[in-house]
Amino acid sequence: MNNPSQSKILVSEAQTIAENFVLLEDVIKDRGSKYSVAAGHVTSREDLKIFLKKLKSSPRYARATHNSWAARLSKDGQIWETKNDDGETGAGMVILRQLQKQDFVNTVVVVTRWFGGEKLHGDRFRHLVEASKLILSQN
Repeated sequence: MNNPSQSKILVSEAQTIAENFVLLEDVIKDRGSKYSVAAGHVTSREDLKIFLKKLKSSPRYARATHNSWAARLSKDGQIWETKNDDGETGAGMVILRQLQKQDFVNTVVVVTRWFGGEKLHGDRFRHLVEASKLILSQN
């Protein structure tokens, strides 16, 4: 967590996804793997849980190989950050770094991957960055 003085500056200048749920499907395809990305406006842990539940209510997303995500929430001038790799080691941090870099708060980003049978090695990180940037640019 950032120290309080830094957080207050970040919160006052931060961006937020305006909509509660934005989904871009099949934005990246590589060696059989497919990526989709979703983002939404969240202001609490409960909002975050609801967002993830809504995404996974679709059988397609519930069966995905990975639903990696990160979120940044602001409350009382503090920034709270959380992430989940969902089995794709390092994915949550890659997504979180994009939220930090572009200074988004009260925002969750989920990058979904359906494994295509061939390992992507380092390219998977590039795809996570591209998908995250794409959804955040939709603001």
